[in-house]
Amino acid sequence: MNPDTSNAMNLSGPASSGPPSPKAVADAMATVLARAEQVILGKNTQLRLALACLMAKGHLLIEDQPGMGKTTLAHVLARVMGLEFQRIQFTSDLLPADILGASIYDKESGKFSFHPGPVFAQLVLADEVNRATPKCQSALLEAMEEQQVTVEGNTYALPQPFFVIATQNPLHQIGTFPLPESQLDRFLMRLAMGYPDKQAERNLLAGRDRREMAADLDAALNPAQLQAIQNQVGQVHVSEALLDYVQALLEFSRQSNEFSVGLSPRGGLALLRAAQAWALLHGRNHVLPEDVQMVLPVVAGHRLQGRGEASGQGPDSLAQRLLEVAIP
Repeated sequence: MNPDTSNAMNLSGPASSGPPSPKAVADAMATVLARAEQVILGKNTQLRLALACLMAKGHLLIEDQPGMGKTTLAHVLARVMGLEFQRIQFTSDLLPADILGASIYDKESGKFSFHPGPVFAQLVLADEVNRATPKCQSALLEAMEEQQVTVEGNTYALPQPFFVIATQNPLHQIGTFPLPESQLDRFLMRLAMGYPDKQAERNLLAGRDRREMAADLDAALNPAQLQAIQNQVGQVHVSEALLDYVQALLEFSRQSNEFSVGLSPRGGLALLRAAQAWALLHGRNHVLPEDVQMVLPVVAGHRLQGRGEASGQGPDSLAQRLLEVAIP
């Protein structure tokens, strides 16, 4: 795959002087989005949120019924971003070594040599992550949080940029192991694909196979350009008034009787980072309250737990309650 970066050549890579401008980032990501939408139909918002998650150096959890395009989305993002891709199919008999790799004895050299597992890629698809045992799920923790893995006492750095997309089947399905809170918290966003609208589904039924179309996509960025964008996200301006709003959201989640567990400081940082990425995705160098409100449901939903009557509500309903908090 030869990246076609003609529409994004004004982005600054590591060897260039000066960061990319918000307009340059918005133009480059518009090209990425346009190419992705050739395959993923009728899911503009989900694609934008996934791109913002990647820009923010986060990891993405997609939960939905089988056959909704979760795996296709991961393939498409890898292609249009020019990233090395690996897929791990999580099953009940998967072992941590199947993910991380293992040291194997070489008869010729008389030494053990490390053979990297599929987690050593720039974009890793952890497919049906909740079908594996908790021991296997936890094997991803260090990789996702520390950008490295430790095998038999030796530490190995992962490729950069490093991005995990995990798909999850609904928890009521047979053979699923719910992800613990510590694992859920490693995901910056949790998305649901949802059914396509009538016209999008008609085009899907009448068109080519989505996997074949994804294989034909050209990359719109290269890894160096993506890293330049990721580095720029943290430079997006956040005003004191905006910080007041984020703190009001955090305080409400911790003090309201509707929540048994509120947002942690890490959750607050994730919300702010995602809002910065959303603003930059749309060509702005400052965060607006609307940016926070846009990313709040997908950042906060899987981090909240209801109490009392709200205990039976889903993540989306719980997150929607936070949107009622007034802007200071």
